[in-house]
Amino acid sequence: MPGPRSSQKGPGTRSRGPPLKGQRQRKPRREFYEEEKEVKRPVQKLKRQFDIKLFGRWDSKVEVNDPGLRAYVNLQGRLLPRTAGRLQKHRFHKSDMHIVERLATHFMGSGHQGKKHKITSGRFGGAYMQCLQNVEKAFAIIEKKENKNPVEVFVRAIENAAAKEEIISYQLGSIMAREAVITAPQRRVDKTLRNIAQGSYRKSFNSKKNLAEALAEEIILASKNSSDSHAIKERERIEREAGSSR
Repeated sequence: MPGPRSSQKGPGTRSRGPPLKGQRQRKPRREFYEEEKEVKRPVQKLKRQFDIKLFGRWDSKVEVNDPGLRAYVNLQGRLLPRTAGRLQKHRFHKSDMHIVERLATHFMGSGHQGKKHKITSGRFGGAYMQCLQNVEKAFAIIEKKENKNPVEVFVRAIENAAAKEEIISYQLGSIMAREAVITAPQRRVDKTLRNIAQGSYRKSFNSKKNLAEALAEEIILASKNSSDSHAIKERERIEREAGSSR
């Protein structure tokens, strides 16, 4: 009977002797053998950052305090905010557009109220550069009155006028039911820009006040959360209706 240290092999056991010719040597288990490898990490190249001011006058580096709107308010450095329709073929890519350009595009159809075109948009239909010039003049008026960066005042106006709730209607049997829902962040920005553009255009329609002055007044009032602003009134009305439908 072989002892405990006998070299006799039982059936099904493999010999642990030296490897045969042409046979690869087996490495020990991973927990007993660790091979150190040097990991070469790629060197990250620093991107060149340029201090580009909006219209060559105002800095666009403004912090958005509302965390829900932070990813949908584009404030990248732009000398002239104009993409020439490069983003219109892709859904939701308008968030990559500068926020000042999105405001200027809303003036090209500023006569709309709901689904009807009640007030004429005048000569702004298709005249994008004219709308952009009015926005630049309005920013100059804001800077003169408030002694602040007009881009920062504009961002605060968007944060104050963006509604958080709204109402949807759906068919429930033979009646139309209404329910309060949370507004998507991109829709919050879109509706706020629409209300600012329509409110300022209505103030200047058949009035001695031109569009740039009316826009500057609307943005200043909205940044102060004043109820005299058309955008703030719309936000309060929508949230009041949503509160009653809960």
